[in-house]
Amino acid sequence: MRKARALAWGGGLILCLLFSLAAAVSVGSTEIGLETVWRVIVHHVLPLGDGASVGTDEVIIWELRLPRVILVALIGGTLAVAGTVFQGLLRNPLADPYVLGVSSGASVGSALVVITGWGLTMLGQWALPLAAFVGAAVSVLLVLRLARIRMQLQVSSLILAGVVVQSFFGAVLTLLISLSPEELNRIQFWLMGSLALREWQHVEVVLPFSLGGVVLCWLFSRELNLFALGDRSATHLGLSVTQVRLGLILLASLMTGAAVSVAGMIGFVGLVIPHMMRMLTGGDHRTLIPLSLLAGAIFLIWADALSRVVLAPRELPIGVITAFVGAPFFAAILRRHQHKWSG
Repeated sequence: MRKARALAWGGGLILCLLFSLAAAVSVGSTEIGLETVWRVIVHHVLPLGDGASVGTDEVIIWELRLPRVILVALIGGTLAVAGTVFQGLLRNPLADPYVLGVSSGASVGSALVVITGWGLTMLGQWALPLAAFVGAAVSVLLVLRLARIRMQLQVSSLILAGVVVQSFFGAVLTLLISLSPEELNRIQFWLMGSLALREWQHVEVVLPFSLGGVVLCWLFSRELNLFALGDRSATHLGLSVTQVRLGLILLASLMTGAAVSVAGMIGFVGLVIPHMMRMLTGGDHRTLIPLSLLAGAIFLIWADALSRVVLAPRELPIGVITAFVGAPFFAAILRRHQHKWSG
């Protein structure tokens, strides 16, 4: 029964994702029909038909809109899976790359590369995601250190530790921007979550981190399920708790860093989506991870589409849309779990 329900949810989300991709590509200053969108995609992906071009619409779809929408889907799915991993490892429904300060650390790493140019000559386009990963890893390790009391990880202290680390890295980021005023507008807009002017090369940067990270996280589904039993029970069942937790935290940080390096700080995707999928389909990470991947992609596609049209022809930072959805959701979860932590 549970397997059939998961398959039904998976099939429904896949169909919804395909529709969302086409619908988001069709939306913009130039309206394009869904039929034209699919015709162009099929023309480029599959060697079918007579190869006839559809003129300007083809350029708009394939060179401008489709790379951005695919990138949005990758980032949404990546952040959702990272949030799923953090929540599973830390047994905290409020754990999320943004709330824990991981996104702030990744932003500092990315901003350092943007401002100073460190590593660009040697690493090229990979310098930004790798610098973001280092910043993300440092921030999450600081959070874990601050939340540990008497050698035990205190779940109730995680969010407070995340606030502290996020504030610290926010101050560092403000300092970097102040030292480089010529980059002020570009960095500030990027930090609020921006996917404007993204091309296929940005998809190529995120794709290996996103898909590779998701596959590795799914392969550790059993271990993530064991963490739900508590550290002591997981240890008795043969799990190397410390090593697995550290490895998965670094993996989720790498995924978050790759997303932040391209899109900036987009909050609450890793909080809202895993929590909703867990309520709807259960806590088995073998199904929770792929379903969160699909749902996160769909959620961010529509958030991005809304950010493009709500103030057209101007573009609203996508982080504003996700915050309007995520902040009330965060407050509701916090309220719901307060009595557990106070007891």
